Amino acid sequence: MGRLQGKGAIVLGAAGAGNMGQVIAKRFKDEGAQVLVAGRKDGELARFAEEIGCEWAHCDITRRDEVFDLARMAAAKLGGVHIGVNATGWGLLKPFLDNTQEELEAMTALQFIGPFFFYQAMIGAMNGGGSIIQISSATATIMLNDHAAYMGAKAGADHVLRCVANEFGARGIRANSISPGLTDTPMTAGAKQTPGIYEAFASAYPLGRIGTSEDIAAAAVWLASDECFMTGQNLQVNGGLTLRRNPTQEEITASVMAAMKAG
Repeated sequence: MGRLQGKGAIVLGAAGAGNMGQVIAKRFKDEGAQVLVAGRKDGELARFAEEIGCEWAHCDITRRDEVFDLARMAAAKLGGVHIGVNATGWGLLKPFLDNTQEELEAMTALQFIGPFFFYQAMIGAMNGGGSIIQISSATATIMLNDHAAYMGAKAGADHVLRCVANEFGARGIRANSISPGLTDTPMTAGAKQTPGIYEAFASAYPLGRIGTSEDIAAAAVWLASDECFMTGQNLQVNGGLTLRRNPTQEEITASVMAAMKAG
């Protein structure tokens, strides 16, 4: 029997082929959960849902009505909501002084206001308790150049989760986040293909490698399971990155230049 047998799980942010949300959803399904994946790309959601045998629904996290509709639909289709994972995100890389009002509003909507709606909807749907999981980032704790809007929004959502944990623990609702570092996903494929970028980050990881979506999915399974007696916490699932630091922009540039010369 799987560790999530009999549980209904929503994974929002699973509309990208092979992305972290899809890897988490598949792992949940393998662990016995009834899964509903959601996001904004209907075609990919339908394809993936057929592939692993789960439900799917369109949901734009920045629209409150769609988030609450998602919770109601999942409760009906899954026989209840016990797990809610928000794996949405936008990895905007831009110098601090160049961030526009439009970009900041879009980032806030996607990574702070939208998650706030998601937590509200999950609390309403979890009648018998459950686990809310936010995919955060190591950069909510440590620095990375040209990433301030993303980092600030992730850190804010982490703190809101602590409020959820504090206020709703008596109802059996746990709320935790997971912080990957640089992770080998389709979203970082461009960086991986540029010689020198991954090499610039490699020495920052005490465990000696870049993380994978499977690493994050394994942590999510534990947070979602009844074995987890933890709430209001942030799991740094990044190979020890936060013991050290991300490289500076100058170090990344130097690594890329060295790789180009070597090539």
